[in-house]
Amino acid sequence: MNKNKIKTNAKRAAYQQKKEQEGRKVINWIFVVLVLLGLAYAIYSMLILG
Repeated sequence: MNKNKIKTNAKRAAYQQKKEQEGRKVINWIFVVLVLLGLAYAIYSMLILG
């Protein structure tokens, strides 16, 4: 019984770590997209005012 509990905890920890890494990738992509949109808006507004 104890071995099953250890295996379950190990699987749970591995799953949690995998999801955490995937979440970080998503957050990084969102940040990159927001920065790119900000740069595009800055260039667009400079062209309109220029």
